[in-house]
Amino acid sequence: MQGKALVRELSTIQQDWDTVLPADKRDSWKVWTSSLAELDRLQIPRSYVPTSLCGAQVRELCIFSDASILAIAAVAYLRVIDSDGQLHVGFVMGKSKLAPFPAHTVPRLELCAAVLAVELMELIKEEIDIEFHNIQFYTDSRIVLGYIHNVTRRFYMYVANRVARIRKSTEPSQWHYVCSEQNPADHATRFVAAAHLPLTNWFSGPEFLRECDPIGCSLGESYGLVKAEEDVEIRPQVNTLATNVKEDLLGSSRFERFSSWRSLVRAVATLTHIANSFSQSFPDTLCRKWHLCTKTSGVEISQAKATIVKTVQREVYQEEFESLTKFGKVSQRSTLLRLDPFVDNEGLLRVGGRIHCADISDLEKHPLIIPPNHHVTGLLIQHYHDQVAHQGRHFTEGAIRSAGLWIVSGKRSVSNIIHKCVLCKKLRGKMESQKMSALPSDRVSVDPPFTHTGLDVFGPFTVVTRKTRGHNAENKRWAVIFSCLNTRAVHLEVVESLSASSFICALRRFLAVRGPVKHFCSDRGTNFIGAVKELQIDSSDSELKGFLQNQGCTWTFNAPHSSHMGGVWERMIGIARRILEALLMKIPTRLTHEVLTTLMAEVMAIMNSRPLIPISSDTGMPQVLSPAMLLTQKASVAPAPPGNFEIGHLHKNQWRQVQMLADSFWKRWKQEYLSTLQPRRKWTE
Repeated sequence: MQGKALVRELSTIQQDWDTVLPADKRDSWKVWTSSLAELDRLQIPRSYVPTSLCGAQVRELCIFSDASILAIAAVAYLRVIDSDGQLHVGFVMGKSKLAPFPAHTVPRLELCAAVLAVELMELIKEEIDIEFHNIQFYTDSRIVLGYIHNVTRRFYMYVANRVARIRKSTEPSQWHYVCSEQNPADHATRFVAAAHLPLTNWFSGPEFLRECDPIGCSLGESYGLVKAEEDVEIRPQVNTLATNVKEDLLGSSRFERFSSWRSLVRAVATLTHIANSFSQSFPDTLCRKWHLCTKTSGVEISQAKATIVKTVQREVYQEEFESLTKFGKVSQRSTLLRLDPFVDNEGLLRVGGRIHCADISDLEKHPLIIPPNHHVTGLLIQHYHDQVAHQGRHFTEGAIRSAGLWIVSGKRSVSNIIHKCVLCKKLRGKMESQKMSALPSDRVSVDPPFTHTGLDVFGPFTVVTRKTRGHNAENKRWAVIFSCLNTRAVHLEVVESLSASSFICALRRFLAVRGPVKHFCSDRGTNFIGAVKELQIDSSDSELKGFLQNQGCTWTFNAPHSSHMGGVWERMIGIARRILEALLMKIPTRLTHEVLTTLMAEVMAIMNSRPLIPISSDTGMPQVLSPAMLLTQKASVAPAPPGNFEIGHLHKNQWRQVQMLADSFWKRWKQEYLSTLQPRRKWTE
């Protein structure tokens, strides 16, 4: 140890390697080198104890640790009681290290010595093939024993890490106190010459190990912290006050665990079902108390939706509920003042508005109020955004409004959700831009639907036609799109090939459903050219001589390689493709002709229900202007109005209702839709 300390001291002197040692250091060096000769006279027995370890009654490992400002040390002894009851103590090994540099406090060094004792124990257990009945540790520092036995206070990082290392491999009950005079590890922390080692208890161990009951081994021995308030290694105690806030059992914070509206509704419906199963009046005898059940009824689904909305409304609009309960109206500073809200029989907050007498459903008259910037609001928007096949804000907001929901600041909320939609970012790419041309007359004229029609073919789509042995026979299908140039309605037909005959069949189906057409526009596809020749349509004199001889019809072909001239229906193809891609992602199996035809019908329904103009925030205009209003002669899907009617009344008023709806459509089409076509929103250069 003296040599290690001398080398460390010399290494701190800023001198070259070949520099002669100073006089004082040279004397210390000579004293240490001369003491090395005494090591030849040291004798250590080859065996630990003079008896067999296999037949011993007790085999105990005792490890002592100590520290000084110069060094830390640990020494281990084997304590054995043989078969005759004789007790033997033998030296196993010892280890010493210089104290960490820079210098630490003595309690820290004593703790480092304790860690060294643990490492010594692990080394002995690994190298010696002996199973010990007991392992004991001894130290002369009561502060370290207090650290190891502590369970009430916390330490700073240095002490905490070393205490954790000690307690990882040992138990506090294994650690005991020994006085410094009897601690053999004390000799290794001081400069003891080799000639003086036989005169110490370094090789023989302390005398109390040879007693039948060594000191400090009593059961239940515990040590407390020494002057805990003055110890700088112990963290100070901080008293904190906790405030308990009473909340409802079902708060909206629990809804944040769900990532979709369907899963949230299903979870609340299941919870409602389980809660109802505890009632004695529950009709289903198989569903009782806690059980795993998926038998949620439609009533429970509706109750779950109402529960979710009510919970959110009660938390966000608590002041509005209190004002409506006390005064029958909301305060002047409320954000819902313009909506004239009221509380219905179920305790839900709804829009009052001004259209109580409108001939529409109650959901459209008095939609539920949904607060902005809420997790449930985001789930609702994402849900209806998925229902419209990931279309834009107008589609999504129209679906939300049709479902009887009124989102405060809905445009901003819907835009934020769509902007974050990952699937929309995958489905949409940045389009090339060019200057937008002026609209032709057939785009801005008031004519029946599909009077002026643009058509094109897109695809192909691979479908399974029949199953063979080990394989599936596959064929290709295409879709023909007929786009009304003024009402922007679309019609889709599926064809089996790109031949003229297949297109003629699709054209016959279209004319049978939508009626006569005066003007067709298309590109110069070979199937279209063939159809013109087959149907004897002359694009110059506009007379149909064959299949359409009783109807005047012109067919205009765009210039070759000029797809931009058909942008009005190419845009519809883009919308149809995006809707179809979103629908195809939900189909796990391969397409068949029947499935593809069904998907095309759903795509056509979604496209024809899209709003033509921005959704109005005015509660007096709940109707959404869409091509479906004119095609189906229906404003929306609404239940029959209350009251008793006779069939005669229906026949008398039906044509008036249809005519009024058509007039309303064309009036709004002129006043609202045409004005939106005036500016060039893009392609200005």
